[in-house]
Amino acid sequence: MLAAAGAPGPERVIQLGDARRGKLAGNLGAFCRMLRRAGVPVDASRMALAQQALQVVGLANRHDVSAALEAVLVSREQDRGVFRELFDAFFRDPKLANKLLAQMLPRAEGHAKGPRRRPRVAEALSPPKAQGKPQAEQTMDLDAAMTASDVARIKAADFNQLSASEYCLVERLVRDIPLPLPSVAARRTRSGSRGARIHWRRTLSAAAQCGGDVVALHRLERRRQPLPLLVLVDVSGSMERYARLLLAFLHCATARTQVGGHGLAVRRDVFAFGTGLTDLNAAFRLADTDAMLLEAGHAIQDFAGGTQLGASLATLRQRHWRRLVGRRTLVLIVSDGLDTGEPAALEQELAWLKRHTRKMLWLNPLLRFDGYQPSARGAAVLYQAVDGMVAVHNVTRLQELASAIASLLRH
Repeated sequence: MLAAAGAPGPERVIQLGDARRGKLAGNLGAFCRMLRRAGVPVDASRMALAQQALQVVGLANRHDVSAALEAVLVSREQDRGVFRELFDAFFRDPKLANKLLAQMLPRAEGHAKGPRRRPRVAEALSPPKAQGKPQAEQTMDLDAAMTASDVARIKAADFNQLSASEYCLVERLVRDIPLPLPSVAARRTRSGSRGARIHWRRTLSAAAQCGGDVVALHRLERRRQPLPLLVLVDVSGSMERYARLLLAFLHCATARTQVGGHGLAVRRDVFAFGTGLTDLNAAFRLADTDAMLLEAGHAIQDFAGGTQLGASLATLRQRHWRRLVGRRTLVLIVSDGLDTGEPAALEQELAWLKRHTRKMLWLNPLLRFDGYQPSARGAAVLYQAVDGMVAVHNVTRLQELASAIASLLRH
Protein backbone atom coordinates (compact mmCIF):
# COMPACT_ATOMS: atom_id res chain seq x y z
CA MET A 1 0.00 0.00 0.00
CA LEU A 2 2.89 2.35 0.63
CA ALA A 3 4.78 1.88 -2.63
CA ALA A 4 6.94 4.85 -3.63
CA ALA A 5 6.00 6.86 -6.68
CA GLY A 6 8.66 8.29 -8.97
CA ALA A 7 12.40 8.08 -8.32
CA PRO A 8 13.32 6.42 -5.04
CA GLY A 9 15.38 8.31 -2.53
CA PRO A 10 15.90 8.66 1.21
CA GLU A 11 14.20 12.08 1.31
CA ARG A 12 11.09 11.03 -0.60
CA VAL A 13 8.16 10.08 1.61
CA ILE A 14 4.78 9.14 0.16
CA GLN A 15 1.87 10.51 2.21
CA LEU A 16 -1.01 8.19 2.93
CA GLY A 17 -3.82 8.80 0.50
CA ASP A 18 -1.69 10.09 -2.34
CA ALA A 19 -4.14 10.45 -5.21
CA ARG A 20 -1.83 8.50 -7.52
CA ARG A 21 -1.58 5.45 -5.29
CA GLY A 22 -4.51 5.14 -2.84
CA LYS A 23 -7.54 6.60 -1.10
CA LEU A 24 -6.68 5.90 2.49
CA ALA A 25 -6.70 9.58 3.48
CA GLY A 26 -10.19 9.99 2.01
CA ASN A 27 -11.38 6.83 3.69
CA LEU A 28 -9.88 7.99 6.97
CA GLY A 29 -11.70 11.31 6.65
CA ALA A 30 -14.98 9.53 5.95
CA PHE A 31 -14.43 7.27 8.96
CA CYS A 32 -13.83 10.32 11.19
CA ARG A 33 -17.01 11.96 9.89
CA MET A 34 -18.93 8.81 10.77
CA LEU A 35 -17.43 8.89 14.27
CA ARG A 36 -18.73 12.42 14.67
CA ARG A 37 -22.20 11.27 13.62
CA ALA A 38 -22.00 8.69 16.41
CA GLY A 39 -21.23 11.39 18.98
CA VAL A 40 -17.45 10.87 19.24
CA PRO A 41 -15.66 14.27 19.37
CA VAL A 42 -13.20 14.26 16.44
CA ASP A 43 -11.71 17.47 15.04
CA ALA A 44 -9.25 18.24 12.25
CA SER A 45 -6.22 18.03 14.54
CA ARG A 46 -7.14 14.50 15.60
CA MET A 47 -7.63 13.50 11.96
CA ALA A 48 -4.14 14.77 11.12
CA LEU A 49 -2.73 12.99 14.15
CA ALA A 50 -4.46 9.77 13.08
CA GLN A 51 -2.79 9.99 9.65
CA GLN A 52 0.61 10.43 11.31
CA ALA A 53 -0.08 7.47 13.62
CA LEU A 54 -0.80 5.22 10.64
CA GLN A 55 2.48 6.28 9.07
CA VAL A 56 4.28 5.18 12.22
CA VAL A 57 2.59 1.80 12.80
CA GLY A 58 2.07 0.87 9.15
CA LEU A 59 -0.84 -0.93 7.55
CA ALA A 60 0.35 -4.53 7.67
CA ASN A 61 -1.56 -5.46 10.84
CA ARG A 62 -5.27 -4.68 11.27
CA HIS A 63 -5.05 -4.73 15.06
CA ASP A 64 -2.18 -2.22 15.03
CA VAL A 65 -4.21 0.09 12.81
CA SER A 66 -7.24 -0.18 15.11
CA ALA A 67 -5.18 0.43 18.24
CA ALA A 68 -3.39 3.43 16.71
CA LEU A 69 -6.62 5.07 15.56
CA GLU A 70 -8.34 4.38 18.87
CA ALA A 71 -5.42 5.94 20.78
CA VAL A 72 -5.64 9.25 18.92
CA LEU A 73 -9.35 9.51 18.05
CA VAL A 74 -10.98 8.38 21.32
CA SER A 75 -10.63 10.49 24.45
CA ARG A 76 -13.57 9.20 26.51
CA GLU A 77 -14.00 5.73 27.92
CA GLN A 78 -17.66 5.54 26.91
CA ASP A 79 -16.69 5.97 23.24
CA ARG A 80 -14.35 2.97 23.01
CA GLY A 81 -17.07 0.41 22.33
CA VAL A 82 -18.63 2.68 19.71
CA PHE A 83 -15.28 3.15 17.97
CA ARG A 84 -14.56 -0.58 17.80
CA GLU A 85 -17.95 -1.44 16.32
CA LEU A 86 -17.67 1.33 13.74
CA PHE A 87 -14.12 0.32 12.85
CA ASP A 88 -15.21 -3.28 12.20
CA ALA A 89 -18.20 -2.15 10.14
CA PHE A 90 -16.27 0.44 8.14
CA PHE A 91 -13.18 -1.54 7.20
CA ARG A 92 -14.81 -4.93 6.68
CA ASP A 93 -15.55 -4.34 2.98
CA PRO A 94 -13.64 -2.00 0.62
CA LYS A 95 -16.88 -1.27 -1.29
CA LEU A 96 -18.39 -0.03 1.96
CA ALA A 97 -15.58 2.50 2.32
CA ASN A 98 -16.19 3.81 -1.20
CA LYS A 99 -19.88 4.23 -0.47
CA LEU A 100 -19.16 6.06 2.75
CA LEU A 101 -16.61 8.23 1.01
CA ALA A 102 -19.34 9.26 -1.43
CA GLN A 103 -21.65 10.06 1.54
CA MET A 104 -23.84 7.05 0.73
CA LEU A 105 -23.78 5.12 3.99
CA PRO A 106 -24.70 1.40 3.98
CA ARG A 107 -28.36 0.46 4.10
CA ALA A 108 -29.84 -1.50 6.98
CA GLU A 109 -31.20 -4.37 4.87
CA GLY A 110 -27.72 -5.50 3.91
CA HIS A 111 -26.93 -6.22 7.56
CA ALA A 112 -30.31 -7.28 8.91
CA LYS A 113 -28.95 -10.56 10.23
CA GLY A 114 -25.80 -9.10 11.74
CA PRO A 115 -25.10 -8.54 15.43
CA ARG A 116 -27.18 -6.06 17.36
CA ARG A 117 -25.42 -2.69 17.38
CA ARG A 118 -25.39 0.14 19.88
CA PRO A 119 -27.95 2.90 19.13
CA ARG A 120 -25.14 5.37 18.43
CA VAL A 121 -23.50 2.96 15.97
CA ALA A 122 -26.80 2.17 14.25
CA GLU A 123 -27.52 5.87 13.81
CA ALA A 124 -24.05 6.52 12.37
CA LEU A 125 -24.44 3.64 9.89
CA SER A 126 -27.94 4.66 8.81
CA PRO A 127 -28.38 6.69 5.61
CA PRO A 128 -28.90 10.43 6.06
CA LYS A 129 -32.61 11.22 6.08
CA ALA A 130 -32.30 14.46 4.17
CA GLN A 131 -30.03 13.07 1.42
CA GLY A 132 -31.31 14.06 -2.05
CA LYS A 133 -34.40 15.93 -0.80
CA PRO A 134 -35.23 19.46 -1.96
CA GLN A 135 -34.76 22.31 0.48
CA ALA A 136 -38.49 22.65 1.17
CA GLU A 137 -38.79 19.04 2.31
CA GLN A 138 -35.75 19.37 4.55
CA THR A 139 -37.29 22.40 6.25
CA MET A 140 -40.54 20.53 6.85
CA ASP A 141 -38.66 17.60 8.39
CA LEU A 142 -36.83 19.93 10.76
CA ASP A 143 -40.02 21.74 11.75
CA ALA A 144 -41.82 18.50 12.54
CA ALA A 145 -38.81 16.81 14.16
CA MET A 146 -40.00 17.34 17.73
CA THR A 147 -43.75 16.81 17.75
CA ALA A 148 -45.65 16.11 20.95
CA SER A 149 -45.51 12.37 20.32
CA ASP A 150 -41.72 12.53 19.81
CA VAL A 151 -41.24 14.40 23.06
CA ALA A 152 -43.42 11.90 24.93
CA ARG A 153 -41.51 8.98 23.39
CA ILE A 154 -38.11 10.42 24.33
CA LYS A 155 -39.24 11.15 27.89
CA ALA A 156 -40.38 7.55 28.29
CA ALA A 157 -37.38 5.98 26.51
CA ASP A 158 -34.73 4.15 28.50
CA PHE A 159 -31.42 6.04 28.57
CA ASN A 160 -29.64 2.89 27.41
CA GLN A 161 -31.73 2.70 24.21
CA LEU A 162 -31.23 6.27 22.99
CA SER A 163 -29.38 7.10 19.80
CA ALA A 164 -26.52 9.62 19.84
CA SER A 165 -28.67 12.61 18.89
CA GLU A 166 -31.45 11.62 21.31
CA TYR A 167 -28.89 11.13 24.07
CA CYS A 168 -27.54 14.66 23.57
CA LEU A 169 -31.10 16.04 23.62
CA VAL A 170 -32.01 14.16 26.80
CA GLU A 171 -28.80 15.32 28.45
CA ARG A 172 -30.01 18.88 27.93
CA LEU A 173 -33.52 18.07 29.13
CA VAL A 174 -32.44 16.54 32.43
CA ARG A 175 -30.57 19.72 33.37
CA ASP A 176 -33.89 21.57 33.69
CA ILE A 177 -35.56 19.02 35.99
CA PRO A 178 -35.87 20.38 39.57
CA LEU A 179 -35.25 18.27 42.67
CA PRO A 180 -36.73 20.04 45.72
CA LEU A 181 -35.24 18.32 48.74
CA PRO A 182 -37.02 17.87 52.08
CA SER A 183 -36.08 20.41 54.74
CA VAL A 184 -35.50 20.13 58.48
CA ALA A 185 -35.35 22.61 61.33
CA ALA A 186 -31.86 24.04 61.76
CA ARG A 187 -30.20 25.07 65.01
CA ARG A 188 -30.03 28.72 64.01
CA THR A 189 -33.03 30.97 64.53
CA ARG A 190 -34.57 33.99 62.86
CA SER A 191 -37.30 36.50 63.58
CA GLY A 192 -40.77 35.16 62.93
CA SER A 193 -44.36 35.08 64.07
CA ARG A 194 -44.02 31.72 65.82
CA GLY A 195 -41.52 30.27 68.22
CA ALA A 196 -41.02 29.33 71.85
CA ARG A 197 -38.37 31.99 72.51
CA ILE A 198 -38.89 35.77 72.59
CA HIS A 199 -36.80 37.92 70.29
CA TRP A 200 -35.84 40.47 72.97
CA ARG A 201 -33.70 42.71 70.79
CA ARG A 202 -36.45 43.29 68.27
CA THR A 203 -39.12 43.52 70.97
CA LEU A 204 -37.24 46.20 72.92
CA SER A 205 -36.34 48.08 69.73
CA ALA A 206 -40.03 48.23 68.82
CA ALA A 207 -40.89 49.32 72.37
CA ALA A 208 -38.39 52.19 72.20
CA GLN A 209 -40.24 53.56 69.17
CA CYS A 210 -43.52 53.49 71.13
CA GLY A 211 -42.38 55.44 74.20
CA GLY A 212 -41.21 52.38 76.11
CA ASP A 213 -44.46 50.46 75.87
CA VAL A 214 -44.20 46.84 74.76
CA VAL A 215 -46.85 46.55 72.07
CA ALA A 216 -46.00 43.07 70.80
CA LEU A 217 -43.71 40.21 71.68
CA HIS A 218 -41.61 39.22 68.69
CA ARG A 219 -40.58 35.58 68.46
CA LEU A 220 -37.56 33.58 67.37
CA GLU A 221 -38.26 30.59 65.16
CA ARG A 222 -35.85 27.98 63.89
CA ARG A 223 -34.66 28.28 60.31
CA ARG A 224 -35.42 25.59 57.75
CA GLN A 225 -32.59 24.07 55.75
CA PRO A 226 -32.47 21.31 53.11
CA LEU A 227 -31.17 17.94 54.15
CA PRO A 228 -27.43 17.46 53.53
CA LEU A 229 -26.92 15.19 50.54
CA LEU A 230 -24.42 12.38 49.96
CA VAL A 231 -24.51 10.98 46.42
CA LEU A 232 -22.69 7.79 45.36
CA VAL A 233 -22.76 7.23 41.58
CA ASP A 234 -21.84 3.87 40.04
CA VAL A 235 -19.56 4.33 36.99
CA SER A 236 -19.09 0.66 36.09
CA GLY A 237 -19.54 -0.67 32.56
CA SER A 238 -23.20 -1.58 33.02
CA MET A 239 -23.93 2.00 34.18
CA GLU A 240 -22.06 3.64 31.28
CA ARG A 241 -25.07 5.34 29.69
CA TYR A 242 -26.73 6.32 32.97
CA ALA A 243 -23.78 7.79 34.87
CA ARG A 244 -23.18 10.83 32.65
CA LEU A 245 -26.88 11.79 32.46
CA LEU A 246 -27.41 11.39 36.19
CA LEU A 247 -24.29 13.39 37.02
CA ALA A 248 -25.55 16.22 34.79
CA PHE A 249 -29.00 16.00 36.39
CA LEU A 250 -27.67 16.01 39.97
CA HIS A 251 -25.26 18.87 39.28
CA CYS A 252 -28.08 21.17 38.17
CA ALA A 253 -30.87 19.90 40.41
CA THR A 254 -28.96 19.95 43.71
CA ALA A 255 -27.13 23.27 43.35
CA ARG A 256 -29.98 25.15 45.06
CA THR A 257 -33.40 24.22 46.36
CA GLN A 258 -36.52 26.12 47.39
CA VAL A 259 -37.26 26.20 51.12
CA GLY A 260 -40.06 28.47 52.29
CA GLY A 261 -39.95 30.52 49.12
CA HIS A 262 -36.20 31.11 49.37
CA GLY A 263 -33.51 29.54 47.20
CA LEU A 264 -30.93 27.95 49.48
CA ALA A 265 -27.64 26.27 48.65
CA VAL A 266 -27.55 22.53 49.29
CA ARG A 267 -24.72 20.90 51.18
CA ARG A 268 -23.82 18.02 48.87
CA ASP A 269 -20.97 15.56 48.66
CA VAL A 270 -20.66 13.53 45.47
CA PHE A 271 -18.51 10.47 44.92
CA ALA A 272 -18.14 8.06 42.00
CA PHE A 273 -17.44 4.43 42.71
CA GLY A 274 -16.37 1.49 40.58
CA THR A 275 -13.41 -0.57 41.70
CA GLY A 276 -12.52 2.38 43.96
CA LEU A 277 -13.91 5.65 45.30
CA THR A 278 -13.41 8.98 43.45
CA ASP A 279 -14.12 12.34 45.07
CA LEU A 280 -16.09 14.53 42.63
CA ASN A 281 -16.68 17.50 44.94
CA ALA A 282 -14.07 19.64 43.19
CA ALA A 283 -15.81 19.01 39.87
CA PHE A 284 -19.27 19.72 41.33
CA ARG A 285 -18.11 23.10 42.61
CA LEU A 286 -17.82 24.26 38.99
CA ALA A 287 -20.85 26.25 37.89
CA ASP A 288 -20.93 25.00 34.29
CA THR A 289 -22.27 21.47 33.86
CA ASP A 290 -20.18 20.71 30.78
CA ALA A 291 -17.03 21.79 32.63
CA MET A 292 -18.09 19.57 35.55
CA LEU A 293 -18.51 16.55 33.28
CA LEU A 294 -15.11 17.16 31.70
CA GLU A 295 -13.42 17.49 35.08
CA ALA A 296 -15.21 14.40 36.40
CA GLY A 297 -14.06 12.42 33.35
CA HIS A 298 -10.46 13.35 34.11
CA ALA A 299 -10.85 12.46 37.80
CA ILE A 300 -12.48 9.03 37.35
CA GLN A 301 -9.82 6.44 36.56
CA ASP A 302 -11.96 3.28 36.80
CA PHE A 303 -14.77 4.26 34.44
CA ALA A 304 -16.55 1.29 32.77
CA GLY A 305 -14.79 -1.16 35.07
CA GLY A 306 -16.19 -3.41 37.78
CA THR A 307 -18.29 -2.53 40.83
CA GLN A 308 -17.02 -2.92 44.39
CA LEU A 309 -19.34 -0.89 46.56
CA GLY A 310 -18.10 -2.47 49.79
CA ALA A 311 -14.48 -1.42 49.20
CA SER A 312 -15.63 2.05 48.12
CA LEU A 313 -17.71 2.51 51.29
CA ALA A 314 -14.71 1.39 53.35
CA THR A 315 -12.69 4.21 51.75
CA LEU A 316 -15.53 6.62 52.53
CA ARG A 317 -15.55 5.52 56.18
CA GLN A 318 -11.78 5.80 56.56
CA ARG A 319 -11.08 9.04 54.68
CA HIS A 320 -14.30 11.03 54.28
CA TRP A 321 -16.39 10.26 57.36
CA ARG A 322 -16.43 13.96 58.32
CA ARG A 323 -18.64 14.62 55.30
CA LEU A 324 -21.58 13.08 57.17
CA VAL A 325 -23.60 15.64 59.17
CA GLY A 326 -24.73 13.79 62.26
CA ARG A 327 -27.76 11.69 61.40
CA ARG A 328 -29.23 14.24 58.97
CA THR A 329 -27.52 13.26 55.74
CA LEU A 330 -29.69 11.86 52.96
CA VAL A 331 -27.78 9.21 50.96
CA LEU A 332 -28.56 8.51 47.30
CA ILE A 333 -26.87 5.41 45.87
CA VAL A 334 -27.12 5.40 42.06
CA SER A 335 -26.32 1.85 40.94
CA ASP A 336 -27.73 -1.27 39.31
CA GLY A 337 -26.51 -3.36 42.25
CA LEU A 338 -24.29 -5.69 40.19
CA ASP A 339 -21.56 -5.73 42.83
CA THR A 340 -18.54 -8.02 42.43
CA GLY A 341 -17.16 -7.68 45.96
CA GLU A 342 -17.76 -9.79 49.04
CA PRO A 343 -21.36 -9.56 50.31
CA ALA A 344 -20.23 -9.75 53.95
CA ALA A 345 -17.98 -6.70 53.57
CA LEU A 346 -20.73 -4.81 51.74
CA GLU A 347 -23.25 -5.62 54.46
CA GLN A 348 -20.87 -4.39 57.16
CA GLU A 349 -20.13 -1.09 55.42
CA LEU A 350 -23.81 -0.44 54.61
CA ALA A 351 -24.70 -1.02 58.28
CA TRP A 352 -22.12 1.59 59.31
CA LEU A 353 -23.41 4.08 56.76
CA LYS A 354 -27.01 3.59 57.83
CA ARG A 355 -26.13 4.25 61.49
CA HIS A 356 -24.67 7.65 60.58
CA THR A 357 -27.28 8.94 58.13
CA ARG A 358 -30.97 9.85 58.12
CA LYS A 359 -32.17 7.83 55.15
CA MET A 360 -30.51 5.73 52.46
CA LEU A 361 -32.23 5.48 49.06
CA TRP A 362 -31.28 3.29 46.11
CA LEU A 363 -31.77 4.85 42.65
CA ASN A 364 -31.86 1.76 40.44
CA PRO A 365 -32.16 1.93 36.61
CA LEU A 366 -32.95 -1.80 36.46
CA LEU A 367 -36.44 -1.08 37.78
CA ARG A 368 -37.35 -0.45 34.13
CA PHE A 369 -37.94 -4.20 33.92
CA ASP A 370 -41.33 -5.38 35.10
CA GLY A 371 -41.07 -7.80 37.98
CA TYR A 372 -37.45 -6.91 38.75
CA GLN A 373 -36.07 -8.70 41.79
CA PRO A 374 -32.63 -7.95 43.34
CA SER A 375 -31.49 -11.57 43.11
CA ALA A 376 -27.75 -10.90 42.67
CA ARG A 377 -25.74 -11.20 45.89
CA GLY A 378 -24.70 -7.57 46.09
CA ALA A 379 -28.12 -6.34 45.02
CA ALA A 380 -29.84 -8.45 47.69
CA VAL A 381 -27.59 -7.02 50.43
CA LEU A 382 -28.16 -3.47 49.19
CA TYR A 383 -31.92 -4.00 49.00
CA GLN A 384 -32.05 -5.16 52.62
CA ALA A 385 -30.04 -2.16 53.85
CA VAL A 386 -31.71 0.76 52.05
CA ASP A 387 -34.91 2.50 53.09
CA GLY A 388 -36.36 2.58 49.59
CA MET A 389 -35.70 1.95 45.91
CA VAL A 390 -36.59 4.37 43.08
CA ALA A 391 -36.39 3.99 39.28
CA VAL A 392 -34.23 6.50 37.36
CA HIS A 393 -34.04 5.07 33.84
CA ASN A 394 -35.81 7.81 31.85
CA VAL A 395 -36.78 11.48 31.95
CA THR A 396 -40.25 10.79 33.35
CA ARG A 397 -38.82 8.94 36.32
CA LEU A 398 -36.39 11.78 37.04
CA GLN A 399 -39.30 14.23 37.02
CA GLU A 400 -41.05 12.05 39.61
CA LEU A 401 -37.93 11.59 41.74
CA ALA A 402 -38.62 14.48 44.13
CA SER A 403 -42.11 13.23 45.01
CA ALA A 404 -40.80 9.67 45.37
CA ILE A 405 -38.09 10.82 47.81
CA ALA A 406 -40.60 12.86 49.82
CA SER A 407 -42.98 9.88 49.99
CA LEU A 408 -40.25 7.53 51.17
CA LEU A 409 -39.10 9.97 53.83
CA ARG A 410 -42.65 10.37 55.18
CA HIS A 411 -42.94 6.63 55.67
